[in-house]
Amino acid sequence: MATSIDATDRRILLALDEDPRMPVALLAQRLGLARGTVHARLERMKTGELLRPHSTRIRPQALGRIVAASVRAELDQHLITEAIEALKSIPEVLECFAPAGDDDLLLRVVATTPDDLYRVSEEIRLCPGIVRTSTSLFLREVIPYRVSGLLGSQSNS
Repeated sequence: MATSIDATDRRILLALDEDPRMPVALLAQRLGLARGTVHARLERMKTGELLRPHSTRIRPQALGRIVAASVRAELDQHLITEAIEALKSIPEVLECFAPAGDDDLLLRVVATTPDDLYRVSEEIRLCPGIVRTSTSLFLREVIPYRVSGLLGSQSNS
């Protein structure tokens, strides 16, 4: 997996952040680059897993999932692979991280109602290898997911 982008990649990504549906030809024209260059760089970023899937642009609220929470999970370390595989099968689990500290896994989840969040939390708790969970409800999003500031930062070049 490629892990770095250059100044030209940043320019392309910033332009796409402003208008994600911009055709390659128009993008190339606006940036003063050859169409083939833009296309090749986008393909490299896609195959190098530098770009997230398009589905991450969809807000869960648009799908009726208006409740969001974090779930901290403690694992039986012998069953970590089974736990992660089971968690992958729960559509409401949007992300799962292995943090440093006391928690083994930290999940971002969504649900339709508080009662549905209880169902999702129980589904997580019943996964093989999950020993204990703790759920914290998000009351509101104060800073949405973003990377445009990082793209504009020259310190990451």
